[in-house]
Amino acid sequence: MRQKVRYVHRGEIVELENVDPTKTVLNYLRYEKSLTGTKEGCAEGDCGACTVVLGELIEGNLEYKAVNACIQFLPTLDGKELITVEDLKGKDGGLHPVQKALVQANGTQCGFCTPGFIMSLFAEMHSGAKAERSHINNVLAGNLCRCTGYGPIVDTAIAIAQSGEKDKFHAEMTATSALLAALEKEPGLHLTWQGRSYFAPKTVDELTDVLASHPEATLLAGATDVGLWITKQHRDLATVIYLGQIEELKSIETQESSLKIGAGATYSEAWAPIAELYPDFGELIRRIASTQIRNSGTIGGNIANGSPIGDTPPALIALDARLHLRSKDGPRDIPLEEFFIDYGKQDLKPGEFVEAVTVPLPKADAKFATYKISKRFDQDISAVCAAFHLTLKGDTVEDIRICYGGMAGTPKRAHITEKAIIGQIWNEATISNALSLMEKDYQPLTDMRASNQYRMLAAQNLLRKFYIETATPDVPTRLLGEGGLAYA
Repeated sequence: MRQKVRYVHRGEIVELENVDPTKTVLNYLRYEKSLTGTKEGCAEGDCGACTVVLGELIEGNLEYKAVNACIQFLPTLDGKELITVEDLKGKDGGLHPVQKALVQANGTQCGFCTPGFIMSLFAEMHSGAKAERSHINNVLAGNLCRCTGYGPIVDTAIAIAQSGEKDKFHAEMTATSALLAALEKEPGLHLTWQGRSYFAPKTVDELTDVLASHPEATLLAGATDVGLWITKQHRDLATVIYLGQIEELKSIETQESSLKIGAGATYSEAWAPIAELYPDFGELIRRIASTQIRNSGTIGGNIANGSPIGDTPPALIALDARLHLRSKDGPRDIPLEEFFIDYGKQDLKPGEFVEAVTVPLPKADAKFATYKISKRFDQDISAVCAAFHLTLKGDTVEDIRICYGGMAGTPKRAHITEKAIIGQIWNEATISNALSLMEKDYQPLTDMRASNQYRMLAAQNLLRKFYIETATPDVPTRLLGEGGLAYA
């Protein structure tokens, strides 16, 4: 393994050594490179003021993605291209097309958040920009502005999409791709700094070896949670193993009866394949986070983190997903629901890691829905997250799986409630009886997001909502979002 971080910036390969493994890209840009256009607004990946764009070769094609520099660790730039707002200007110092369009639309306001908006719009410009307001609202949802109603900024995005204009980065794609291709061929990374270690293996076999030698290490994927351990909790992580260089962990594969999602696949990468099978699950992924977070965070990380309010486990458990684990001793497969033992405790042995999750394909006679209750509709932590998977034989319930997040110390199925429904007619009487039993399944806590009474009432009402949608599908119960997709 090599000991220097190498990334592309302004058409050249930059080399770094003696790197603090948990220094953020934001602090590196501001305090070491004096590139202060990238701002700190929240230091937790929420406001988008720190947005930068990373270029990466995906199956030989150069793709640009917006990410939050405030929680991105500096060594994770290895093998990628970094683009900041300062890099957009032309060789003559002139404005980039995105900047020109923003000026023309009077979309700058006080200016603090403007660089982040510009970088999100730049990434969208290079990702097949659409002139649809609902799509643009989704793209920009991770960029917050305290000055405005966002109208001129949305107008800017529409103008850019309609113009189809190209920039210098389009012209330089071949050269940039060649530099990134050269970096792809290099071995994995191993940094040491003041007693700390950072590993970035490139294969699953390398990962199993490194983790066997360092079973106490912190596994790092998108840093959407681990990043806050540094920026908010100021933890000292002695050993970090980064998973983002392992292509095997990013695979998404449709098998004979299931969809297998590698633990390193980001939300953005898994979104379309999941939404095609289960539209409600796709909408849940949209609401989980901003574009920047979806471009970094992984479904495998959301599972491995073990949070009782992680949004993907309830849906996956309701769908009877299986979890694939691996260590030096070999692979191990378990039902996902068995992975969560207690609050903060998962069925993960020393030296073992999450390799993939397998989701069964939809069955013609089954109905699935998932719902998220949060104080803010988009990009907020759930108070309650619910998922239901129902199989009917005529009007009789052949099987139902019900799982909630936020109702217990782990994502947890409602076994007593399920038992009261299975074998019964799918009608109001069955649901009313089941709702009266739900308090035997859960004793939720009161915290800053919701009281225990609110959580229980919300959980009961979500089951009733699922019944209404399946029994009387013509009754409107949802708002409509991008592309006419029904919000949960």
